Order: sequence, then structure tokens, then C-alpha cells
Amino acid sequence: MPRFTVHIRDEWLAVPCRDTSKTIQWLGQEALKRYIKNKPDNGGITAVKDTRFVVRRCQGLGLLDADDTIEDVLEDNDFVELAIEGDTMSPDFIPCEPGYISLDGNSLTSTDLINLGRGLYKIKLTPEAERKVVQSRELLDTIVKENKVVYGITTGFGKFARTVIPVSKLKELQENLVRSHSAGVGNPLSPERTRMLLALRINVLAKGHSGVSLETLQAMIQAFNASCLSFVPEKGTVGASGDLAPLSHLALGLMGEGKMWSPTSGWADAKYVLEAHGLKPISLKPKEGLALINGTQMITSLGAEAVERAQAIAQQADIIAALTLEVLKGTTKAFDSDIHALRPHPGQIEVAQRFRSLLDSDHHPSQIAESHRFCDRVQDAYTMRCCPQVHGIANDTIAFVQNIINTEINSATDNPMVFAERGETISGGNFHGEYPAKALDFLAIAVHELASISERRIERLCNPSLSELPAFLVNEGGLNSGFMIAHCTAAALVSENKVLCHPSSVDSLSTSAATEDHVSMGGWAARKALRVIEHVEQVLAIELLAACQGIEFLRPLRTTTPLEKVYELVRSVVKPWIKDRFMSPDIEAVHRLLLDQKVWNVAKPYIEKYQTEYIPESRPVSPTAFSLDSPASPRNHKKTKILHSDLGQHHS
Repeated sequence: MPRFTVHIRDEWLAVPCRDTSKTIQWLGQEALKRYIKNKPDNGGITAVKDTRFVVRRCQGLGLLDADDTIEDVLEDNDFVELAIEGDTMSPDFIPCEPGYISLDGNSLTSTDLINLGRGLYKIKLTPEAERKVVQSRELLDTIVKENKVVYGITTGFGKFARTVIPVSKLKELQENLVRSHSAGVGNPLSPERTRMLLALRINVLAKGHSGVSLETLQAMIQAFNASCLSFVPEKGTVGASGDLAPLSHLALGLMGEGKMWSPTSGWADAKYVLEAHGLKPISLKPKEGLALINGTQMITSLGAEAVERAQAIAQQADIIAALTLEVLKGTTKAFDSDIHALRPHPGQIEVAQRFRSLLDSDHHPSQIAESHRFCDRVQDAYTMRCCPQVHGIANDTIAFVQNIINTEINSATDNPMVFAERGETISGGNFHGEYPAKALDFLAIAVHELASISERRIERLCNPSLSELPAFLVNEGGLNSGFMIAHCTAAALVSENKVLCHPSSVDSLSTSAATEDHVSMGGWAARKALRVIEHVEQVLAIELLAACQGIEFLRPLRTTTPLEKVYELVRSVVKPWIKDRFMSPDIEAVHRLLLDQKVWNVAKPYIEKYQTEYIPESRPVSPTAFSLDSPASPRNHKKTKILHSDLGQHHS
């Protein structure tokens, strides 16, 4: 009998289906019935028939039509996501009345952009931005009225820059530009990423250096606020004269051509989607087509998502590695602040401090650490001992890339640039994507190391000769395989990343009849950075699962308070591994915890409290000041030369 796995909130439910001619609506209702049955405290869900929801594929998040039959759109054992409308407990919750972010072209951040993509805010312009847009447009209208020859306004584009276009055909010139440049291929960007792309383009136009009219810009804002989103293929940009193909597709939908999506209409012809929301297609004035499609907004919007996700997983990687260190009975000696003061990279110092805040035995006594206090090992393998150094450079790289992305978010990347105060337009090269392309290649390389070192820690957890735990973290080995293939999955993802980390921005192909003779390949840099980061998240999800499973074999001993909280969080979505079972839903559930930053949110208060309470003092006392055989426990002394975590959790 076919069955389908449905994700509701933080629960995975297997729903059998004898009759696949039933609808997606039936599948959703059946899943809700099972959820309510298993969860008496169901968070406000009462009658299933009165609950409104949407169903998406887990793979790609494609929206499923409630009236479609199961057999037409799903295959046996497919995974789907059910999001309840207006449900604050749902990962896809969007407030009914989102607030507003005022755009001025100068102050948007990558975090803001992610929130705009999620639909948490609508957009409006600041009065100053409106004034600048109007000023800029007035200059262009004067240029057209005086029949001046200016690139992209009264001339063709690229190789046709010397071809002057009659005034009567200037509107057609801009429309033809958008239509001909809408030549992308591949799957469309998700609604969230398309929202980010549209929001970012609006922010750049709000700077008032592109020459777009206020009327056109307001029409774009209305489309964003209604979530009327154009079909934007993910492939086709070389990131040179900006992201021409993706941005052209974005503009094409706003013109009422091509396909468009909204939450209420799904995919349909753009003009019908706009009409359904009471909106009119934009009518392009001179230069407006070029103003809408010239810039690095696809590279940058995907880059913003990449850097935000990278930051989230880097923070959580420290927590996961600390838990693994506990399970493998490692030492905290390598995290002593004096060591890292001698090599004072900010990221390295920050990571070491996080480890201390999670493992310091004065703050958080650990029975596991106490159990091996007098063991005969001297130091740990690099995958544990060198976490501050390896994780640290990832943190520093993320900070570097975030600065470039936030600068790019608020940069004018059009051509020609309109300077109303000077009364002139100037052709330049701000559209070239080399800055975000190089930064995102660097990001992929740095963040990949979090997975590379994590996979080696998974090996240590699964290998009984290294872990002193049952092989592959399961009892009755042979009958059960445990984490054997989960480790293979981690190895496969790390190996894929090795290829994906080859920088795209070292490549260049001449385009547009040698007019655009050096390109950045930034679109691919952004897309593969996101793929690398997703793989990193998945590998760390596997390590977190394995570390929690390792804890089971150390019970009844307990680890530190913050790490016990992390363990409890994981156990709220995944049960201990008693015997072999279907593992993919477990990995997906923990991956979701990492995406939602729940692991970080659980540990963060303990990390912050430690950092505010403990400031390293000068340390005059020698390392031999305390004897491990002394009847006076070092836990009773004030901090001097040695962190008590070093004494309480070290290999002597």
C-alpha cells in the first residue's frame, strides 16, 4: 500500500493511502487527524474540516493543488510539508498583517532581505527616496525631450550602442530589451527567493540613480506587497552586465507577460495574476527597461541568503562539535584562552570561548567529563582539538563576506548612472558582479570546512576503535547497521562539496560580441554556495544525531546543562536509535532544527551568560598550583591560572 510522509510543525507522520485517486486535500486532512490524535495539546487545531492549509513538496517546496489527485502529483513514499494558515507554530508561518520596511537604497541588510523573502514585511519608500527618484526621472525626460544621444536611453544596447533610436520607438526599445533578454533556463526561483530578488531591485532603484519613474517603482512595490512574483529561471546569468536574464524575467512578469505566481492564484499568465490582485502591468518609459534589468541583484539576493545561513550553521557547528567532544571524552584544555590570545584571530577566539561557555565545569558540571578525569590520554585528534582554528576562519570569512554583501545590497549597479544634481548620465561598470562572485566563492570554500571536519568527527563517533562505543552507534550490530550509511551520506556530501568549491569566478567567457569581454560568473557562485551550505547543514545534522545517539550509551551520566538542553531538543523530534528504522526523516527533522536555528537558540542564553560573567584575569599562578591528588577540589577555588574545565575535563 502506498504511503506518504507528511511534515506538520515539528512532527513527521506516515500516512497510508489505499486509494491514490483521492486528493491532496484528503491527504492533508488525514495527516491532520493523525497529528491531533498523537498530540492532545495540538496548539489550537480543533475541527480538521475547518483548518485551512497548504501542502508543498519537501523537495523544492513546490506548491501542490488541493484538488489534484495523489496519483497525479506524488509518488509512493514522497515527503510533503503541510503548513497551516496563520499557524505561529508552523515553520512557514507568515503574519496576517506584516509590518513595513522603509527602503531608501542605503540601509537594507542581509537579515532584512531574508525577512522580506519570508513575507514578514511589506515595503514602502522613504520620502527622501521618492524625491530622489522623481529628480532622476526629470533629468531623463529632459534628455529625451532634447533628443540627446545617451546610451540605453536613445540608443541600442551592447554592440548596438551607436545605433540611435527614434523617439517614437523608445517605448518599444525598452520592451524589446526585456523580452529578448528573458532567455534564462532551468527551474524557477522559489517564491521566497523571488521576493528577495524583487525587494532588492526595488531597494537599488530607490537610490534615485537609475532613472526609473516613481509610478513604475510604486507599481513594483504593489506587486511585491501582493506577492505577485514573476517566473525567474535560476540559470542564464554570467554576472557581467548584471544579472540580465533573471532580472529580465522579473521585469517581464511585471509587464504582464510570461508566467507569475501568487499565494492565491498559483502559477498563471502574468496579466491574469496582476488583474486578480487589482494591479496593472507596468508600461515602460525611456530607459526603464534597462533600469529594471541591469544590476547584480540575483547574485546578491542569493548571496544574502547564503551568508545568513552560513552564519547560522557556523554558530551551531560549535555547539554540535562540543557535544561530540563530550561523547568522545575529549579534553577542554585546547580551548584555554591563553592559547588563543597568542594567535588572536577574532573567529578563533570566539569559537574557543563558545566551547568554554558550553563545557566549563565551574558553570556546568558534567558527569561524563568527571568520569574520565584521570584517564591516560594526553591530547585529542585535530578534529576536536583544532575546532577554534578551523571553525574560526569560517567565522571570520562569513563576517568578511557579509560586509561585501551588505555593501552590494545598498549599491547602485545600473548603467548608465543618473546624477540629477550634476545634470548628466555617466556610463560605468558598477554592474560587474566580481565583488559578490569572489566573496561567495570564498564563502563556499570556508564554510565547506565545517562539513569536512564534521564528517571526520562522525567517523570517530561510528568507529568503535576510536569512540569506545558500539560500532555505528547501535546495539546488536550486524542485525542492525545503525549510523553506517548516515556516515556514508555525510562523506558523499563532503565529496560533492569538494567539486562545488572550485571557484566559478576564476572563469570568464567573452559575451555580447566582445563588448562584455570579462564576466564574473557570479550567478553560479551564488547558487553553488547555497548548495555547499545546504550540504554543510545536512552533514552537521547527521553529526548531531550521532552525538545524541552516543549520549545514550553513556547514560545515566549527564553532560553539561546547555548540552543536555540541546540533547532534549533533538529528542523532541527524533527518538533514540534502538534498532534500525527509516533514517531520512530523522536527518530531515534535525536539519530543520538547524535551519530554524533552534539549536543555537537553546544554547545561546548559556553562552551569553558565560561571556558576561567570566572575563579572563591575569594569571599569576603556575600550572602546578593545584595538585590533582589534592583533597581540596579545584572547583572550590577562584579562577586563576587554569580554567576549571581544564582540571575537571582533561586527560592527565
